[in-house]
Amino acid sequence: MAHVSIYLNFDGNAEEAFNHYKKVFGTEFSTPLMRMSDIPPSPNAPALPEAEKNKVMHVALPILGGLEIMATDVLESMGHKLVEGNNVTISLNPDTKEEADKLYAGLSEGNSTEAVAPHDEFWGYWGTCKDRFGVRWMFNVSNKQ
Repeated sequence: MAHVSIYLNFDGNAEEAFNHYKKVFGTEFSTPLMRMSDIPPSPNAPALPEAEKNKVMHVALPILGGLEIMATDVLESMGHKLVEGNNVTISLNPDTKEEADKLYAGLSEGNSTEAVAPHDEFWGYWGTCKDRFGVRWMFNVSNKQ
């Protein structure tokens, strides 16, 4: 079923933060915590430094009223840098690729920078953009288990 999540970026301490949030909200991770070492190797990407392999690729935690927060550790070795303003993203999780494409087209309209069109990844169909108002959006249609 389609839902909306808030996606947070951390500077290497996502696991610590989410373990704290688990205690605060009294909930459990809704998916297994994924580490950077879980990313399949790619001939187009450099190997991860050993110190980054244990960092968080993805974590999700339900909080209140059906809302879920998700997170990742931002890695400079992957060309990312955490700065205030890119640490929060609204994650839209539609039911179909077609709906993700429609949402992406509308939200990315007027801003071609900082956009990755939805495409197939090893976990599902994913894309992201910053809209013309400066709001960051992510689109994710999970592979059916």
